[in-house]
Amino acid sequence: MRVIIIGPAHPLRGGLASYNERLAKQFIDEGNEVTIYTFSLQYPSFIFPGTTQYSSEPKPSKLTINICINSINPFNWIKVGNNLKNEKPDLVIVRYWLPFMGPCLGFILRQIKKNKQTKIVCIADNIIPHEKRFGDKAFTKYFVQPVDAFITMSDKVMTDLKLFAPTKPTQLVAHPLYDNFGEKVSKEEARLKLGIKNEELILLFFGFIRKYKGLDLLLNAMKIIKNSNFYIQNSKLLIAGEFYEDRKAYDEQIEKLDLQENLILHTDFIPDSKVKYYLCAADVVIQPYKNATQSGVTPLAYHFEKPMIVTNVGGLPSLVPNNKVGLIAEPNAESIAEKIIDYFTKGEAYFLPHLIEEKKKFTWSKMTASIKQIAGL
Repeated sequence: MRVIIIGPAHPLRGGLASYNERLAKQFIDEGNEVTIYTFSLQYPSFIFPGTTQYSSEPKPSKLTINICINSINPFNWIKVGNNLKNEKPDLVIVRYWLPFMGPCLGFILRQIKKNKQTKIVCIADNIIPHEKRFGDKAFTKYFVQPVDAFITMSDKVMTDLKLFAPTKPTQLVAHPLYDNFGEKVSKEEARLKLGIKNEELILLFFGFIRKYKGLDLLLNAMKIIKNSNFYIQNSKLLIAGEFYEDRKAYDEQIEKLDLQENLILHTDFIPDSKVKYYLCAADVVIQPYKNATQSGVTPLAYHFEKPMIVTNVGGLPSLVPNNKVGLIAEPNAESIAEKIIDYFTKGEAYFLPHLIEEKKKFTWSKMTASIKQIAGL
């Protein structure tokens, strides 16, 4: 087949780009011709919360990436849409993660549909965003109309999608493993690389820091543990990821709670080549989210065989069988603290056999098969 993937890819950085590149590789390995259409301008700088949108890593080998979509220029949408319409690909896969992209992507898809040949499948990461903004519903409604079918990776997104596209074919498919960040290294090697002592017990909070991810709850939980009779000697919280909001409130919270000695802060963007060291250095990965759909951190933890503590929100619990792959806490500091203590009481070895077995479910071939099936190809 001739397959087009529309969404972030190199030179853009982040989880969506990594996912799209890995998905393209899977389709290529299955004998298809694949091009990724990515953004020449993804977000205007005034709405982008991080330091840069661009990767410092080399371009992935053997991938064709067309850097051409301007998210805010309608004249560009006409050009890109007409080019794709005239190419007549068998399949277009489009990512949808933010209503801001609704007008741009919705217009381009409408142009493609005019060739009356191409099937359009959306992988919907979010339908209702974590942080609501004016125009969300209208932009999403506009986007979904030309899509033929949808893949979601959590029940929460599936439920939200039914509000906008109740009659369109949809399928729930688990987020595949992020196996494109290299193989496991030993805990000792990873900690040497990051300057972490071998005797420390490391909880890892990984990824962009945003309000809905609950880092404030986790900091409060660390204080509860510190003040409890179950204080875990040598335990430290490794916070690895860039602030996507003002960090002042977090700095003030850390100082107020007197947690400076209990934290390791690596709050710059983590490049792809270093991801494995953070996951492999950890004893447990913790996701204290206040709300969620699914998380790209979960398939990372599975790939590097790290047990997880997650909160009981969105699609997180369905991917982390409780007391097997990890532990499920309620989204409050007391429950998170309780589960951290429970985890270190049981130990990492308690969870590993279950985790290694469970990870077999999350393959890229299942994702490509589901996309082709729902598109009728």
